[in-house]
Amino acid sequence: MRKKTMIVAAMTVVLFSVGAATVYALTLHAGDLVIEAEGGFSPKALPRHTNAPITLHGGGKLSTASGALPPVLKELTILFDRHGSVVTTGLEVCTKGKLAATDTKTARSTCPGAIVGEGLGSAVVKFPEQGAIKASSPITLFNGPPKHGDPTVLAHAYLRVPAPTTYIVPVVIETIHEGIYGYRTKATIPPIAGGAGVPISGSLKIGKKWTYKGKKYSYVNARCETGRLQARGEFAFADGTRLSGTFLRPCTVRR
Repeated sequence: MRKKTMIVAAMTVVLFSVGAATVYALTLHAGDLVIEAEGGFSPKALPRHTNAPITLHGGGKLSTASGALPPVLKELTILFDRHGSVVTTGLEVCTKGKLAATDTKTARSTCPGAIVGEGLGSAVVKFPEQGAIKASSPITLFNGPPKHGDPTVLAHAYLRVPAPTTYIVPVVIETIHEGIYGYRTKATIPPIAGGAGVPISGSLKIGKKWTYKGKKYSYVNARCETGRLQARGEFAFADGTRLSGTFLRPCTVRR
């Protein structure tokens, strides 16, 4: 375990040493484990001092150099640039109770006005002495009830393999004050197929716009004060491995 911790620490130092460059995608290594991740936003032209609507997108893939299954991802934490905001004024709120035991189509039709993002997730299910089974599901992010004044989302997925199962992951969009970072989300990945499932990849696109009482709103907003927006991903695995990396995306001031 001590050797593994040293590998992760060295990788983190390398990532921060390239901070002056624009990092659009990351490839992280820890022993046999490989993480490929990317992220960004649009539009790139934003006001300097006031927030404007944006759409976020991101995704990642887990693999190993040897071709074996990677360790199970247990927790994904993302820190977001403080030069922005999340707005939920007048937005429909969905609850875990409404989404319980629903497939993707039913969930989306139950809380259509609360959908703030969509994507796709995939996993491999490997039981002892059996071949690997591929499984995938659309991912839907719903605006959830606020917690201690912070917005929340409910991430919904529905896998039919090895048995029909609904997964609902609550995520708090926590306000923080950590240098460039002003928001943090932390998602605990639930056991898939009783622990036999290994998350392999995922992608999300977040960006909802709506009108409430005659005024237009956007779920995700940002401004271009520093010429770039920044995010940081932190990955924690069941075997104790921890990796982190920073995304830097340039923006231009909209005239």
